Amino acid sequence: MTTEAPSASHCFDFESDFIGNWRCIPLCVRRKLDLCGIKLKLNHWLALNQDERQTLVDWLDTQDALEQLGEHLLSRTETMADGQAKTLPIASGEPWQNPQQIPEVLIEAAQLRGIPLQTEQWGALNELERFALCKLARPGHDHHNLEAAFSEVLG
Repeated sequence: MTTEAPSASHCFDFESDFIGNWRCIPLCVRRKLDLCGIKLKLNHWLALNQDERQTLVDWLDTQDALEQLGEHLLSRTETMADGQAKTLPIASGEPWQNPQQIPEVLIEAAQLRGIPLQTEQWGALNELERFALCKLARPGHDHHNLEAAFSEVLG
């Protein structure tokens, strides 16, 4: 468990194939997008230059900072070819935000892989770690990083 890692800008080892070049949106940014209610397409992300992408990775996740992030992204994407980023409801009461209850989809994903997952482990994870596991385990998602995520986060 990496509970001491700062959630705002932490990138996981299983994301290493795109860290630095930022060809995909890392989970730390995806969490911030959920927390500020912004749907940023991959094409929006790729239209940003490397420094801008790094700035989003490094962006703080305090309430004020998240509000500023949402405003920044709406402004920054306004003239992009894919149109302005969309607003979504701000994440509230999401399964990854509840350290007391392991989401059923995650229990099933862990059982399928023979990975024991206890409520105490789940509660000891930081919000980004819970977010990562939930996002990677959700139905319809390409689960190729899920085993590596389980290993890294629970290892």
